Amino acid sequence: MIFEEIASPLISFAVFFAFGFVAKKLVFKAFTEWTKVTQTKVDDEILCSLKFPLVLWWLMLSIFLALKVSHLPDDISSFFNKLILVISVSSVTLVIADISGKLIKLYSKNKESSLAITSLTYNVTKIAIFTCGGLILLSSLGISIAPILTALGVGGLAVALALQDTLSNLFAGLQITVSKHIRVGDYIKLDPEVQGYVTDITWRFTKIRMLDNTMVIVPNAKLTQAIVANYYLPDKELSVTIEVGVHYNSNLEKVEKVTSEVAKEVMQTVAGGVASFEPFIRYHSFGESSINLSVIVRVKEFADQYYIKHEFIKKLHSRYQKEGIVLPYPIRAINYCQEKER
Repeated sequence: MIFEEIASPLISFAVFFAFGFVAKKLVFKAFTEWTKVTQTKVDDEILCSLKFPLVLWWLMLSIFLALKVSHLPDDISSFFNKLILVISVSSVTLVIADISGKLIKLYSKNKESSLAITSLTYNVTKIAIFTCGGLILLSSLGISIAPILTALGVGGLAVALALQDTLSNLFAGLQITVSKHIRVGDYIKLDPEVQGYVTDITWRFTKIRMLDNTMVIVPNAKLTQAIVANYYLPDKELSVTIEVGVHYNSNLEKVEKVTSEVAKEVMQTVAGGVASFEPFIRYHSFGESSINLSVIVRVKEFADQYYIKHEFIKKLHSRYQKEGIVLPYPIRAINYCQEKER
């Protein structure tokens, strides 16, 4: 009798699981072939996340169906049913959190997306999913969640009062992320001493990597209150002004022509220059020893300006020498006659 009670659910479980395992293989093979012809990577990530959980879920379903056709005592059946419920809800929560994280990463690769991938957005999404999964699990087990929510509300008020600075940084980080004014990968400047690439936005602070590879940590609340220059908005291309001075005896028309030619050459041949941009120059002042002009060029992003300036100065100096255009040293004229009259 005992053997029949045990054998019946075991045979049922083996039949259900074998059927499901074969069906899973066939379905996964069909979906794998389908994902190969699609251009999006979303289906690939979802399929990868479901590969193992589907086996687990069918295992749980097979055990559940086997218990239904068995004649085991109610207390044993109830225990296994609750165990299946806990494992199923927990695994579904983990899978949803995993898929959500992968989708956020895929979505954030588009720089125009409203939700850039940061530690903050990634962790907040997972915490929200785990919280919902936990509450659903408790409710499914017959545990009332109303007292828990009430306790969380009262406790949350106490925590909010105790952690004002931390929470202000948290909500400031959410504001920074959603507003898109500062994104991971952007080059920003807070002041002349603090400027660099945003590498991450966490729940407390924003990390900025400067060009000398120094990491600067800025609290999110401070960042939202600061005046920030973002060199990647509205796009990465940036106009760069290079100051040049020529001798007073120079032919200004010739200087303008030669300088423009060199600037065009740099734009079209040097990495980082915008080939389609038409450089231009503007004379703007009479200096103590030179007539000063500004050369306006355009680079693809902020860091490219240093190499563009480097190459432009070398090529311009060489071309000026060939054309006989003088780059003057500082000059001071002393009027001896005026000094003698005194």
